[in-house]
Amino acid sequence: MPTPPLPPPDAATPATAPDRGGPRDVGSAVPVLRVLDITTAYAFYRDVLGCRVDWEHRFGPGMPVYAQVSRDELRLHLSEHHGDGVSGGVLWVPVADVEALAAQVHERTDGRLRPGVDADAPGGPTTEVVDPFGNRLRFCRPTA
Repeated sequence: MPTPPLPPPDAATPATAPDRGGPRDVGSAVPVLRVLDITTAYAFYRDVLGCRVDWEHRFGPGMPVYAQVSRDELRLHLSEHHGDGVSGGVLWVPVADVEALAAQVHERTDGRLRPGVDADAPGGPTTEVVDPFGNRLRFCRPTA
């Protein structure tokens, strides 16, 4: 049986998902970023972005690493496993002070990375940082 169409949005009513009878305990997504070398990845995510390494897993000695890094509410999985996607993805990450984050990246890379802040980016002022594997992290101070 096809799903009935949703009624048009009403400006006086907040937007909510329709009740479809499914589970209500769906959590936040955790992006999996493909990395080619975990040592290089840790140097970037820990030393440049200020994340901590929460855990790492290997199926055995010499096997690829699957790890989690985090900072505040940000959680990312880093994977050396061939089947876990390709490098070059884009993440949008909300941040309270985008200018301070851009300055931190500049300082912690001894000026090698110079992310600017686009004050007119969709969603609010945004800085984009590219990791050593081509994954783009767009840090944004949401305007709404």
